Amino acid sequence: MRDGEVPYGTLRAVVPLLREMGDFKRVRTAADGASMAERAFRRSWAELTRDGDPERVALRECAAAVAGARLAGIDGAVLRRCGLAADEAVAVLERSVAQHADRVDPVTARLLVEALPDLVEERGDGPVPAFAEALCAQPRAGATCPGRPRLMVEPPESHGDHCWAVAVYGVLLAESFHAVPGDVFLLGLAHHLPNAVLPDAGFAGEALLGRHLPAVMARLTRQQLDALPEALAARVESLLALREAADAPAARAFHAADVLDRVLQVRHHARAAAFTAEHALEELDLVHPCAVSGFHRSVLDAAESA
Repeated sequence: MRDGEVPYGTLRAVVPLLREMGDFKRVRTAADGASMAERAFRRSWAELTRDGDPERVALRECAAAVAGARLAGIDGAVLRRCGLAADEAVAVLERSVAQHADRVDPVTARLLVEALPDLVEERGDGPVPAFAEALCAQPRAGATCPGRPRLMVEPPESHGDHCWAVAVYGVLLAESFHAVPGDVFLLGLAHHLPNAVLPDAGFAGEALLGRHLPAVMARLTRQQLDALPEALAARVESLLALREAADAPAARAFHAADVLDRVLQVRHHARAAAFTAEHALEELDLVHPCAVSGFHRSVLDAAESA
């Protein structure tokens, strides 16, 4: 792919995987009331502020997201608590990642598999920056357009959900755009820093802020960057400056991930609204083959209206 081109083949191949990964915004477990996406978002910022290597954090979190596309809340820590040895837990994660082998370019696939052992190691929880907690509590605006009522969808995703998705999608796309995964990851995590303070009114709200918008966004971004270690803040600030165009590799991978997540989120709500029982019964094998599936079907036949 030449600079300036869009990797059509890569994007077409990876979208089904992105759609599945996006469900982390909606997967929850008894361990935490937050979505798996929000938990990963907070975990990423906690490690980065503890001097975590952005490249390693990026690949580990992307590997966790790809494995979780099918395993949902069964992550490395859960597998270890269930009694699996480290190598056994890694093997389970590898099987899940392998289900998407045809969706990910070979270089990225290798890096993700190499990151899987990190997912089964016990890591202590560190302090989460206040802005990361606020972004997980701050709802997204939904679709808005100046001069028109907004399109409200329930439940709304949080900014933590969205920023996490853009970050890990960007890591998957980085190789195809010749970008550094850690750069795209940081840009995705940080691109809504002002919304830790500023409630989201979408494009319509930004239009109404008018000439005040640039100063407001710059001021609020600076406030949140001040909470980060100096070196990390400097790297994030320089990456955020790339968003004004789609020229730099990191910016291109970021913008691709951002627009895909916004559209896939809307399509999720459209699919949910159109859900039918027949889809679950016929396409997803709700009554799946098992030792007693014949009995299950007899019960349903007898009940008729179930």
